[in-house]
Amino acid sequence: MSGGGMESVAPAASVGGSTNGQHARERCGYFQMPLHYPRYTRGDYEIMPEWKLDCLLKEYGLPISGDVEQKRKYAIGAFLWPH
Repeated sequence: MSGGGMESVAPAASVGGSTNGQHARERCGYFQMPLHYPRYTRGDYEIMPEWKLDCLLKEYGLPISGDVEQKRKYAIGAFLWPH
């Protein structure tokens, strides 16, 4: 039994030019959590153009339905935390 350290994982074997990870992405969709949390203020979200809201929500795997005001409210609720 190991001493609690991190174990390495070998990369997936390539089959037919595609790794198992690529196959899973094609079959089930693909989401990778962005490295940085958005650093926008309430004011930034209130004037942010709809295309930018769409990109931000999509990047975090969040729904992009509704009108621009609904998207703004959703982004504010999802990314801004009360102090």
